[in-house]
Amino acid sequence: MAKYCAKCGTKLDDNASFCNNCGNATTTNEQVNVNVNVNNTSTNSTPLVAKREIVLAIILSLITCGIYSLYWFIVMTDEVNKVSNDNRTSGGLALLYTILTCGIYGIYWHYKMGKQIYLAGQTYGKDISDNSVVYLLLGLFGFGIVSYALIQNDLNKFAA
Repeated sequence: MAKYCAKCGTKLDDNASFCNNCGNATTTNEQVNVNVNVNNTSTNSTPLVAKREIVLAIILSLITCGIYSLYWFIVMTDEVNKVSNDNRTSGGLALLYTILTCGIYGIYWHYKMGKQIYLAGQTYGKDISDNSVVYLLLGLFGFGIVSYALIQNDLNKFAA
């Protein structure tokens, strides 16, 4: 049986004092044993994210003239990073890159979020399709809010 961090589920070395992923101090009592399936992914619990009402998020984005959508972008990026264990670009940094590149990074962001959430879905056994190209095309043709809604719909599958 492999040992995993009780906080984030990352595989631990047998003599690890801290988790390499989240920094959680580990002791023998805090480590959990989980079964590993043939795809080498753990069957431990899925990282939890907040479930967002998609219609409410769209309405708030519209009545605030897009200000809420900036917040939604940041939070959604951070939550996709959380479920995919990919923390290379935080939501704030992704927004900054989007502003500095006059929106070009934002178009790439749609594709990246689609790939990350698809891989996270495979890791945790969620029924999520690889819609990264669809998200990219929606972002490219000015339908980013539709892409946000679809990404949030997939992300809600990870909510408690």
